[in-house]
Amino acid sequence: MRFLDGIPATRKEELLKQLKAVWTHDSTAIEGNTLTLGDTMFVLGYGLTVKGKPLKDQIDVQNHANAVDAVMDLVMRGRLMEEDVFTLHRIVINEQSRDIYKPVGAYKREDNGTYWPDENGRSVYHAYLPSDKVPEAMKAWLDEFNGFYRAEATEDEAIDAYARTHVGFTSIHPFYDGNGRLARLLSNLPILFAGYPPIVIPVESRQDYLQALWDYERGNTDLSAFKSFVRTCWQTTLDLVAEARQGPLLVRR
Repeated sequence: MRFLDGIPATRKEELLKQLKAVWTHDSTAIEGNTLTLGDTMFVLGYGLTVKGKPLKDQIDVQNHANAVDAVMDLVMRGRLMEEDVFTLHRIVINEQSRDIYKPVGAYKREDNGTYWPDENGRSVYHAYLPSDKVPEAMKAWLDEFNGFYRAEATEDEAIDAYARTHVGFTSIHPFYDGNGRLARLLSNLPILFAGYPPIVIPVESRQDYLQALWDYERGNTDLSAFKSFVRTCWQTTLDLVAEARQGPLLVRR
């Protein structure tokens, strides 16, 4: 990955650890995980549990970190297959299916949706794509996704790829659970392939992020605001890389 070029080996290793920790913490925290960034670094660094924190949250953190490793392994292939998506889902969820309609490593088999407040503060139900339409929609999504692999992509093209693949995936909502985490993982593949560090959505921006996805779901297909939001979010990892080029990384807690 080109963003690592010129960084000394020991500093490169520390950079990748911090990128994985920040990415894992923020993505799982968006879904309600209670671990702090310091907790996350402790779990990933030592493999130990954090006293007073739910075991499930600590397992989710480890699962996501394993999924980041899997994404890094996929980068240079330059093509994403359906089975890759299923494999990542199994890593992120990492549990046995207890419901045939909510399988792990396979598309959902029952319809689902979510509630979101409208402009008047009322809770509105939004149905995701029906389960029987998911396989066909995901085939089209994969075809579009693979068209975004460009080794010489500019930053604007990379952000466009991230935004379009992200909202495309979440609007399909192909799995019963884990869709947000998967979208934030998968949409970084073209970014990494083009030689850039990953885009991480900070948990502090959770409300703006979810609102942007909700707006898209309601028919606002103008992605300019979302792209601007994504560019702002990207600054965290860009700063980490710049810091690694200048000297030892500060420990983030």
